[in-house]
Amino acid sequence: MLLGRVAGTLVASRKDEGLSGQKILVVRELGVDGKETGGHVVAVDSVGAGVGDVVLWASGSSARQTEFTRDRPCDAAIMAIVDSWEVEGDEVYRKTPAGGEWAS
Repeated sequence: MLLGRVAGTLVASRKDEGLSGQKILVVRELGVDGKETGGHVVAVDSVGAGVGDVVLWASGSSARQTEFTRDRPCDAAIMAIVDSWEVEGDEVYRKTPAGGEWAS
């Protein structure tokens, strides 16, 4: 799995029937330090991510292992929305929910 930030949406009015009803997002790749690596991927969203969310995504045959992407013609899928991550004890990222506070 890889880290990325959702940069935008993709709309395709004509597509393979296997992609019908699937939300497709454009994801910017992130390094473990949280910085953009310069690459982009187009991925099927299986978790309800939105623009600005940091996500975990997978490509290749792993992308077709979610309930929403099984046996569908996709090569990349968003599998999780990231709440936070740490590297060697240092917090790199923490999602700030709407309203600015975590729910208790």
